Amino acid sequence: GRRRREAAEEEVDETPQEKKLRLAKQYLEELRQLGESRPAPVPRGAAPGAEPEPHALSRPHILLFLQVQPPDPARIRVLRGHQLPVTCLVISPDDRFIFSASKDGSLIKCKWEVDSGKRLCVVPGGKKGTEERHMGHASQVLCMAISSDGKYLATGDGNKLIMIWDAATCKRLHIFTGHRDAVSGLSFRKGTHQLYSASHDRCVKVWDVAENAYVETLFGHQDIITGLDSLSRECCVTAGGRDGTVRLWKIPEESQLIFSGHQGSIDCIQLINEEHMVSGADDGSVALWGLTKKKPLALARQAHGEQGTQGLQQPCWISAVAALRNSDLLATGSHSGSVKLWKCGEGFRKLEHLLDIPLVGFVNSLKFSAAGDFLVAGIGQEHRLGRWWRIKEAKNSICIIPLKQKTTTSSPESPGSS
Repeated sequence: GRRRREAAEEEVDETPQEKKLRLAKQYLEELRQLGESRPAPVPRGAAPGAEPEPHALSRPHILLFLQVQPPDPARIRVLRGHQLPVTCLVISPDDRFIFSASKDGSLIKCKWEVDSGKRLCVVPGGKKGTEERHMGHASQVLCMAISSDGKYLATGDGNKLIMIWDAATCKRLHIFTGHRDAVSGLSFRKGTHQLYSASHDRCVKVWDVAENAYVETLFGHQDIITGLDSLSRECCVTAGGRDGTVRLWKIPEESQLIFSGHQGSIDCIQLINEEHMVSGADDGSVALWGLTKKKPLALARQAHGEQGTQGLQQPCWISAVAALRNSDLLATGSHSGSVKLWKCGEGFRKLEHLLDIPLVGFVNSLKFSAAGDFLVAGIGQEHRLGRWWRIKEAKNSICIIPLKQKTTTSSPESPGSS
């Protein structure tokens, strides 16, 4: 009886429709594993707020990567151009371009070509209060996002502003105002031009970029929001800093689900698929979550080791996490001298360390290419959110890391088409 009560407490509250959909997915997955049948597509709109991606259930849900070979250090390409630490980056949906931003007030945003490494576009910034006279930001850029069709790029800064850009021409289209503190997280809902933003003012806002319109504001976090992500469903997930919670926001229902498990400030978060996510905290832990459980499915403590002198050691902060969408491959970054790759094992209930990729500096941002053939890291001499330490030997740069892997399941579509 006690075990049943504890299990019930850990279960996230679900509507009857959401429970039916979850149980149907579970049954289909069991059938697939037994080889008795192949999952059929779930009709769109089967449950409010729980709409799967098109074709998401008509093929194997997870593409497993058994082996990721350590990259040759000589093949890691380093792109230099930012004078101050790189704070954030995104990769275009076709994997051809990288957009990056930094703490540098005069070199706000760069567009790079992946194949050649050439810098195609630089958007200069200005001093605080001169946003109307300069195309770029007048404060350090903390986050950015690109729409799934590659049309719009959004950037958020420490001066409460969100700027919307034409990704092809780097021309500024709109400025969104409304947040009362630094904008710390941005994400486009996949397949739409709906934009979610998070801020140090502890709220989440929803925007319609195509219509240049504000939609609504959501409240709940008790501390600054440090990260945000979304996929196809009309919902987003956020990391709540020192309030110790991860939250799933259901936009149509105007409700939220609360998850807890880290002991420190939760600084980064990303969805792996529509059912799982990964987060990192300054207590050195990496957590793997299922959206139907309030506690982590797996937790790797001191994932990047410790720092400091004997007797005064502290865990290395987790400053960035990334997931190859709809796979079991994860990456985490810190200032420990390496990026670590992980595998989600045992049905997303275990984190298995695969290998280390040596990189000197604070890893402030990580992104996998859509095809999974390379990983991009934004490196800085300082942490993206502050100046607690400085690693002088680090280079403020973007590193393109080639990856080789073997898949264990066949699929008619590549990971990038999920």
